Amino acid sequence: MKTVEELDVFKLSHSLALEIFELTKSFPNGERFGLVSQMRRAAYSVPMNLMEGAHRLSSREYRQFVGIDRGSAGEMKYQLLLVKDLRYISEDGYCSLLAKYERVSQMLTKLSKTLE
Repeated sequence: MKTVEELDVFKLSHSLALEIFELTKSFPNGERFGLVSQMRRAAYSVPMNLMEGAHRLSSREYRQFVGIDRGSAGEMKYQLLLVKDLRYISEDGYCSLLAKYERVSQMLTKLSKTLE
């Protein structure tokens, strides 16, 4: 079995966390403790929970963390819509990131099913 770091969903979610950190650097200073903080936490929680879940003692526990990750990916989808509508990101940037988070959600669903 692959290590968690070798899973495509881990690699993509880690890459997205880095992308969100870079993106939020350009947000208004007034959002530093609001959207910036919230988006960064949601972004890094996906790979972080994958890592934690993979180090649990049972696949049932691991699967629970994957479920939490699906929630974080969903949260990020709304945050992306919000920052697009606030004009902090372009329509193209929004579409690109949304597609990536939708892919992460699909991958997490597949991982969850393999852990049943």
